[in-house]
Amino acid sequence: MTTPADAPAVAPRVDRARDRGAALISLVVATGVVLILLTGILQVITFQYGKGTVRAALDEGARVGARSTDAVAACQERAADVMDDLLGGPMGDGVTIVCADGGDRVVATATVHFDGWFGRLTGYDATLTASAAKEDQ
Repeated sequence: MTTPADAPAVAPRVDRARDRGAALISLVVATGVVLILLTGILQVITFQYGKGTVRAALDEGARVGARSTDAVAACQERAADVMDDLLGGPMGDGVTIVCADGGDRVVATATVHFDGWFGRLTGYDATLTASAAKEDQ
């Protein structure tokens, strides 16, 4: 009869062939999740830049229109110039700016749609407005 002292000092062999590559799969999945989160954060930053650009175009257009005799045309032209300078391309194509004469004010309104990078669910839609009091009133 063998006793534990007589038993060989070699540990029993464990078959680890099944576990080979498991860490790689976890790494690939984790990397994918991190990249999706990073892309989402970059999309939010990009949309915030776009929103800020539209606000700047509206403010600038309303200010220029408030000083002009042809308020609506001056507002439209200046807002379009700012948009072309700061937000051209497909992102700028989703913005429509309309200026109106509100009596003692010039009102600029933008309808904004930015396409989401993950489909329609992550898009951005807004209506932004700016106004300026006419200076000749």
